[in-house]
Amino acid sequence: MIATLEETSGRQRASSGNVVASLEGVSKNYGEIRALHNVNFTVRAGQVVALLGPNGAGKTTAVKLLLGLMQPHSGKARVFGGDPTNPQNRMRAGAMLQVGRVPETLRVREHIDLFSSYYPKPLALEEVLAAAGLEKLRDRKFGDLSGGQRQRTLFALAICGDPDLLFLDEPTVGLDVEARRALWEEIRRLVERGKTVLLTTHYLQEADALADRVAVINHGEIIAEGAPAEIKAQTGGKLIRCVTTLSVASLLQIPGVTDARQDREAVEIHAAEAEPVVRALLARDASLSGLEIASAGLEEAFLALTHDNGESANGQN
Repeated sequence: MIATLEETSGRQRASSGNVVASLEGVSKNYGEIRALHNVNFTVRAGQVVALLGPNGAGKTTAVKLLLGLMQPHSGKARVFGGDPTNPQNRMRAGAMLQVGRVPETLRVREHIDLFSSYYPKPLALEEVLAAAGLEKLRDRKFGDLSGGQRQRTLFALAICGDPDLLFLDEPTVGLDVEARRALWEEIRRLVERGKTVLLTTHYLQEADALADRVAVINHGEIIAEGAPAEIKAQTGGKLIRCVTTLSVASLLQIPGVTDARQDREAVEIHAAEAEPVVRALLARDASLSGLEIASAGLEEAFLALTHDNGESANGQN
């Protein structure tokens, strides 16, 4: 989808914002397991920055360092130019994490009231409920909520203090399509108000839709960084989908094929150029059907960047 002039100018303005969070030459180990290795990473004001990586790549470790929940073994984690553990800096940050426990006997509005009391200038209760789509659930106990409703409540707790910097760790897990889109719109509204968001997600469509910048982390190192279009351009190429009798192993032998994988009854093939690969496919399989060709998206770029045949070297998120 082509960005509008307004969207383009907005992203250009965001790119010039001051650095509000950074990892400067940061390394972090868990015993002999390396979680992060000499990572340099910045989050600029007024942007949505997506930190992407496979399980165990180091995403959660990076977020915890920026929240001051742990300390690096070397390098510096900085938020608003200072120590993440500084109370004044913490008052300016909100977080939605996939860790910890929330008392199940408190009602939704009671949770929001409690969390709001930690901040000097919190948002009004009604505003928070509306932003998270919780108006009809305000008196429901947390323990009685569905998985998606709990996610929306955790989002409400993250934004209730009106933070300048918002950490969202897998915010739309368990949400249906309508709720996910509603949360995306709320994130966009926050950024329009000048807020900054660091997002981790396994939904590559989510990162593509929301992020001004994307950083891809693998085995504790940043391996690619830039606007979503720049990340996609690093791998470029075409995505070919078809139903074929050829095995994945034989597909990988076709010149120009960079990756191939089974997807239900079809196969998905990543290639630098589509035409020569399609000709080769038709020559080798006369029964080939369901042929579709598209430009490679962020998901294909992500898979190409992080592809390896071994397990993650660190074992930490």
